[in-house]
Amino acid sequence: MTPKKYTKKTAKQVHKSRRKKYFFRRWVILAILLIALVGTGLYLRQSVSYYYALYFNKFKHKKLHNSEKEAARIQRILASNLDKTYGFDVSHYQNREDIKWDSLSIGNKTIPLEFVVMRATMGNRSADKHFDEFWESAKKHDLIRGAYHFYRADEDPVIQANNFLENVKLESGDLPPILDIEKIPKRKTNKKLIEDLKVWCKIVEDAYGEKPIIYTYYHYYKDFLKGEFEGYPLWLANYNDVPSPSPDDEWDFWQFTENGIVHGINAKVDLDIYNGNSWSLKRLTLD
Repeated sequence: MTPKKYTKKTAKQVHKSRRKKYFFRRWVILAILLIALVGTGLYLRQSVSYYYALYFNKFKHKKLHNSEKEAARIQRILASNLDKTYGFDVSHYQNREDIKWDSLSIGNKTIPLEFVVMRATMGNRSADKHFDEFWESAKKHDLIRGAYHFYRADEDPVIQANNFLENVKLESGDLPPILDIEKIPKRKTNKKLIEDLKVWCKIVEDAYGEKPIIYTYYHYYKDFLKGEFEGYPLWLANYNDVPSPSPDDEWDFWQFTENGIVHGINAKVDLDIYNGNSWSLKRLTLD
């Protein structure tokens, strides 16, 4: 057999082909390594975030202050309710990096915060962008959790109820669902508002088997809701210098300030009192 002769042109083509295959294999290996690196990063992202925060992004407490009048009012409320249980509520108005979940307390670090209520949904469609992360953080740090829906008075109660149920998965040990109503409707009568609120409550109560907690301001409750939601747990907001949120009515929760200074949170938050001890609060939670 006559040996095959390679011309200069043939040799160049062979070299070009080998070079092309070499670079192709190289790009394949680099792509595999890149996919593996990204996959490993996603798998270890929580650990990486934890150690980054531990060594490079250490939490530093900001020095927050209230006016002398507000500080004195808060101190009087704390002193008068030392037998009660305290908590706070948050939403996307608080930055995630501003909360150190494992060291939350008030009253010069003498009173632990034992529950947290967070905004989950708003109106027909909206959901709070920090809810999922806050929800998991609260569970991880053994806080009793509550989720509330901010009710938009002119929107559809059925769609709003379904919005809440689609975004919130309450578990045993969580507070019952919470309905936050603060606004007066512009396109509905007050009578229609009450009817719609009861529709929302009925849908959510059927889903969880527990009456929702009603949250509102004291004067809103007195002017519009009083007598309409008997048997529902009541959470009143009252920021006045008073010994209780309502002089006449029984209450379960009192949001007593929007200027709460908490050891472990680098922003002012709403502070709440549960009208009972920790054991009583746990009895209120879902089975």
